[in-house]
Amino acid sequence: MKFSKSTIIRIILWIIMLLGGAFFSLYYDLNSPLFHSWQFHLITAILGLFIIKVSFKAAGNSGRDLKKYGRVGDIPRLETNKLAKEGLYACMRHPMLFALTLLPLGWALLLGLPTFIFVIAPLEMIFIIAMVLTLEEKEAIAKFGNEYIEYKSKVPAFHLKCLKQLLRRKNEDSNAS
Repeated sequence: MKFSKSTIIRIILWIIMLLGGAFFSLYYDLNSPLFHSWQFHLITAILGLFIIKVSFKAAGNSGRDLKKYGRVGDIPRLETNKLAKEGLYACMRHPMLFALTLLPLGWALLLGLPTFIFVIAPLEMIFIIAMVLTLEEKEAIAKFGNEYIEYKSKVPAFHLKCLKQLLRRKNEDSNAS
């Protein structure tokens, strides 16, 4: 698989955030009463699995639209060479990243680490949103120019109204196979 440098850097950042948050929290939470409560772990594990499932389902749905509307020809995986403005991308500019923003919280809940759940995961989620609204937007403008600026003026970066569409979409590709 071919990946761009930008994509590799993002994957490394995700790994650092998810593993770093877990290791830091594990060290910090060893003496926490919640860390030693099986009831807390049961509840958080169930919530974590649910959030991770929702996050991956929504990211998968938006990834299918990105592949369908944002890729022409043979280009590296996770890259685009056409501005996706249809499907989920007609409702919000960053549906996949919006979905993946939930991943740190789901992972933290699955692990049942209080510091990760209540401090680190929310900070990582804010960091992801900030990166999207700064770096992703800047890269999109550099790549697509005025077309992206016009799209940006019409479509919000994130939109809660789109959540139903993001989560309920059926896998059209599997039906075509």
